[in-house]
Amino acid sequence: MYIGHRREDGAIQALEAHLRGVAERAGRFAEGFGAGGHAYRTGLLHDIGKYAPDVQRRMADPEHTAKVNHTSAGAIAACDLRDLYAAFAIAGHHGGLSDLGARTSLPRDGTLQGKLKYKPQDYSAYRDEIQPETSAAPPAWVGPDALSASFYTRMLFSCLVDADFLDTEAFMQPQGVRREGGESMRVLLDRLSAYIAPWFPARNEINGKRCEILSRCMEMGAGEKGLYTLTVPTGGGKTVASLAFALRHAVEHGCSRIVYVVPYTSIIEQNAAVFADILGEENVLEHHSGVDYDEDDLDDTAALRSIKKRLATENWDAPVVVTTAVQFFESLYASATSRCRKLHNLAGSVIILDEAQMLPLNDLTPCVYAIAELVRHYGATAVLCTATQPALDGLFHDCAPGLRITEIMQQPQELYQFFRRVTFRQEGLLQEEALARSIAGEEQVLCIVNTRRRAREIYDRLPEEGRFHLSTMMTPNDRKAAIRQIRERLAQGKPCRAVSTSLIEAGVDVDFPAVWREEAGLDSILQAAGRCNREGRRSREDSIVHIFSAENTPQKHVAKQVQALHFAQDEEAEIDSLRSIRLYSQYLLHSKGKALDSKDILPACARFELRTVAEKFRIIEEDTVPVYIPTTENAALLDGLRAGGYTRKTLRRLQRDSVNVYRKDAQSLLGTGAALQTDDGFLILTDVGSYDAQRGLLIHDEPGQGIFL
Repeated sequence: MYIGHRREDGAIQALEAHLRGVAERAGRFAEGFGAGGHAYRTGLLHDIGKYAPDVQRRMADPEHTAKVNHTSAGAIAACDLRDLYAAFAIAGHHGGLSDLGARTSLPRDGTLQGKLKYKPQDYSAYRDEIQPETSAAPPAWVGPDALSASFYTRMLFSCLVDADFLDTEAFMQPQGVRREGGESMRVLLDRLSAYIAPWFPARNEINGKRCEILSRCMEMGAGEKGLYTLTVPTGGGKTVASLAFALRHAVEHGCSRIVYVVPYTSIIEQNAAVFADILGEENVLEHHSGVDYDEDDLDDTAALRSIKKRLATENWDAPVVVTTAVQFFESLYASATSRCRKLHNLAGSVIILDEAQMLPLNDLTPCVYAIAELVRHYGATAVLCTATQPALDGLFHDCAPGLRITEIMQQPQELYQFFRRVTFRQEGLLQEEALARSIAGEEQVLCIVNTRRRAREIYDRLPEEGRFHLSTMMTPNDRKAAIRQIRERLAQGKPCRAVSTSLIEAGVDVDFPAVWREEAGLDSILQAAGRCNREGRRSREDSIVHIFSAENTPQKHVAKQVQALHFAQDEEAEIDSLRSIRLYSQYLLHSKGKALDSKDILPACARFELRTVAEKFRIIEEDTVPVYIPTTENAALLDGLRAGGYTRKTLRRLQRDSVNVYRKDAQSLLGTGAALQTDDGFLILTDVGSYDAQRGLLIHDEPGQGIFL
């Protein structure tokens, strides 16, 4: 018997059983986009290099036998079948996708062309156990278009990698693997229907309009698959309305997954909590910090702990997934096995892109292309959901000519007139001391600024009673607690002065009588306005949104947006009108020009520079890593993390007690002894003085310019 895997207890998985198990899973994953047979064959071929005598000797005696390259054999076999896509996937199924390379590439170059020149030991014994189907092929639409072919390669790779991880996990951890899967979309739709039933008939005019929006979304959910926009002003209840569309659509078309993409980790917390309350916690997955690891290899010579670390990476095995734009789009252009394994689950799914106006400008064209490709060729439905709909119709036409965009709401302009509840007032330049005095002079007020540093400094200047601070340097649990206290004090009429970064603007339902907003993009201004007089209990004239500048020159990360804001203000008297929003968006897109693909991602994709693309495509230019903050409640989980005893469920639970930091800041914490790094690379805070539940994680020499998504 040829050995596929060996467990620590000596148990052996036959190589043939592993190949067939991976093939069956991969084929099933790819059926949704017409590539079941092709993925099945790719799975059969992926480990045929393990039939080589030296590989089998290593399987039998890993401690005394050197590593052997076993991935090139399957890639070579795929190329013999004129199957470049499978060759990419197989060659990268341990170390990640590589660039195509040139004919002159050598094995040491790490490109596919180089790997195909590797001379593997005789592995022909595989023919005695498996017979790959020679006629298996990708869907017909793949070949002519290099961009589509490149995208397909990642999706095929995803099917193979997830199948390989799951089959390996089932053998290596036979007692620890449990896949809940969640409940059916029909059950979830019934739960939503029961949840919203008490809302009808509505008790007041505002709730009546929200019910109209909700009913319209439910009705439109029965429509055909495709690309939609949902344009609803702030306060219109679009979170539940978009979920209603998605669930109805999923039931109508047999979709097994809804993926909700949001710009900020903070929005995940509220949206996921709302969804869990409606649908049940077991049906909703939050994924933001990304427990993803880019290791060079995964085989039985590694410690079981290392294998578990890889297998614990996320594959979105839940009916409703709430994730960030960073996680979503960077995964679509990734090369690492851990980040790509979940991609096939996007096929046939309903994808809600919440706050679509916040799609990253420098990478907007690749993001739009990816959305269009999922809709055109992978059976997905995508909804661009926002109060400030960006003018993306031209960009979608360029990326996917003929792809129709359907607006869900019938008369968006009337909705904007109805939900107009505030008056905007320009305050000019305000230094922090003067700003703090203005805020302190109001009993209940929200102030939103552009940097974490400024938020902390203003917070520190406010009277202690009823002051609150919100930023992404706080854990999700502490932000949730702060927002709960804010709502309670607002409802009770007690003093409540909150200072926040932009994270509060989207998805956080609070209702202040006054809001102060530092100049930023028009979308940010209008989102901030949505936190003022949200329920319409006060007159529009008494509900003031104060717009101010904190510096003479806007900071670099908001300069273009401020210019576009000024343009819209000059052209349109009502800055909260649909015309103003479109003028703002058009100006912003025009000012960027070709910089909407600033790193030339799509041309590199067409050249099959898959690893180069993954390295270049960064929505956040610096990688971030989670730092786990100890609490009384998570002590046992962190002990398990230190000892290497953890599962994907453990890591999911710990997300709510974590803060994402730049790698340089993580090194600062390690260098000062404020944090420790486990054997598996997890960071745990050890200096309790470095974290404050009100101010968040304190890092020395923090510049304070970035706001994590």
